[in-house]
Amino acid sequence: QVQLVESGGGLVQAGGSLRLSCAASGSILSINDMGWYRQAPGKQRELVATITSGGSTNYADSVKGRFTISRDNAKNTVYLQMNSLKPEDTAVYYCKAAVGVWRKRQDDYWGQGTQVTVSS
Repeated sequence: QVQLVESGGGLVQAGGSLRLSCAASGSILSINDMGWYRQAPGKQRELVATITSGGSTNYADSVKGRFTISRDNAKNTVYLQMNSLKPEDTAVYYCKAAVGVWRKRQDDYWGQGTQVTVSS
């Protein structure tokens, strides 16, 4: 059993900031890549940012320079600092982690999603 629990979403005005957190729990042996994705109404889920176990990061062009992904391996937690938010950032944000568990190959696990709404 692996669970990803997200927090930090909410309603902000354009130009504001939010910090999302996602903590993994359960019978975890290892966590490799982690990332954030988002899905707006009527659109497909898209990648926002990823971070490897070694700290290498990648960002969607639309968020480069505004968002920062980070992780705390001791806490099995990934963060997404979102600055200079725009209305087009409005979406449900999901975290994902590649997790290794006992007697099972590594697999991807998803959080439940947290709503981010940017108004203006």
